[in-house]
Amino acid sequence: MYTGIVAGKVPIVSIDEGDGIRSFAIDLTGFEDDLEIGASVALDGVCMTVVEIDSGQIRFDAIQETLERTTLVERTTGDVLNVERSLKMGDELGGHLLSGHVMCTADILERTEVGEGVDLRISMPDEARPYILEKGYVAVDGMSLTVGHVDEYGFGLHIIPETLRVTTIGQKKVGQSVNIEVDSQTQTIVDTLVRNMEVRR
Repeated sequence: MYTGIVAGKVPIVSIDEGDGIRSFAIDLTGFEDDLEIGASVALDGVCMTVVEIDSGQIRFDAIQETLERTTLVERTTGDVLNVERSLKMGDELGGHLLSGHVMCTADILERTEVGEGVDLRISMPDEARPYILEKGYVAVDGMSLTVGHVDEYGFGLHIIPETLRVTTIGQKKVGQSVNIEVDSQTQTIVDTLVRNMEVRR
């Protein structure tokens, strides 16, 4: 589990293409304390498992299912990713609980500088549409964010300067894709209501 409070940014050192697998070597310098094989780390919001550790470079394998649902299929060597270590007992929950199971991707439709912050407008993926609600939560590239205005075509995000400093979102441009994970509590409530309505018909 994760909180959606991104700890920082890490570069992709290399990518190896396998049979249905992309293997990423990531420089996790500064974030590797007590990291072991089998541990979970969120990269751009995607829960990934450590498969190899070599002097600060950590290797992760992305299978086809992950590549089809996330932006990891688009990443290249030198790209920078958001990173968050998995939640430990006693850690502060500053954002909202996340699983790192990305539902889909969405595109950045608009970007507007607002003082030292940035307003973004993100396309509305059909899979996520029922769960993205104004003032609700959504994870975008692993960042826990509050949803702004919502309409049939997209939703707004207001990004504060600290988030721009710590994460990769400040470098994202119109047309680029981001990973979307919806709030699990909202998803459970909406799905339960839909099922109950169907039963009563």
